[in-house]
Amino acid sequence: MRYLGLALVLTACSVAPGQPAMTTGFPPPNTTTYPTGPPSTSATTIDDLPATTTTTNAVTVPQLDEYGRPAWLGTIALPVDEQGFGEVRPTPPELVGRAFGTVDTLPPPTGTGFVFSISRVPDEVVARSTWSEGCPVGVDDLSYVTVSHVGFDGLVHTGELLVHQSAADEIVEVFELLFAAQYPIEEMRVVSAPELDLPPTGDGNNTTIFVCRPATGGTNWSQHAYGLAIDVNPFQNPYWKGDLVLPDLADYYTDR
Repeated sequence: MRYLGLALVLTACSVAPGQPAMTTGFPPPNTTTYPTGPPSTSATTIDDLPATTTTTNAVTVPQLDEYGRPAWLGTIALPVDEQGFGEVRPTPPELVGRAFGTVDTLPPPTGTGFVFSISRVPDEVVARSTWSEGCPVGVDDLSYVTVSHVGFDGLVHTGELLVHQSAADEIVEVFELLFAAQYPIEEMRVVSAPELDLPPTGDGNNTTIFVCRPATGGTNWSQHAYGLAIDVNPFQNPYWKGDLVLPDLADYYTDR
């Protein structure tokens, strides 16, 4: 997590060990239908972990989707402790040097330059977000921001964020700088309420700001609940405090 502030956000976006600046070669999505929710709202247990490779004539072939992601990504529930955190485990080889293609949840920009929008939060975005009447900020305190970003696939995508309206202009400036630097971002979408209740899989990498939840390990509201903190590529930039690593499979990226 990073509190909003230009210098702090840019510091958070350093490239982790073994992390390429950018890769190319992933095909664009083969559909023009753009989902508006998370990829999945269910998870199997860790004991159901599927094989990540197949062997054909003694040649090992990874089971990857069109974005370069292992088939099990986001589907394997980790054992949890008494606080509900997933068990920290060594980073799987498939997630070391992670550089997956971006799944478009919004139509990508038509040009190659940086574009953005700042608006009131549309009702349909409120409905699929974590906001509710019990959150510490009202809908009118938030802005809906869309920005261009580069993916690890080398393509330009459109990301979306909910952010406190007082920080909306600043966050656009940050992402314009990241875009100019060709800093790759895997995913950037609004978090939905059902995601907060899912068992941890420890492998998410969604760049986000507003999430109506308590602070990690505490009972007070997180700065995310005010739209005033940001996670950029959280798998490559994990939360690390003592034995706690979030996402839970991002242990490799604590050595930076």
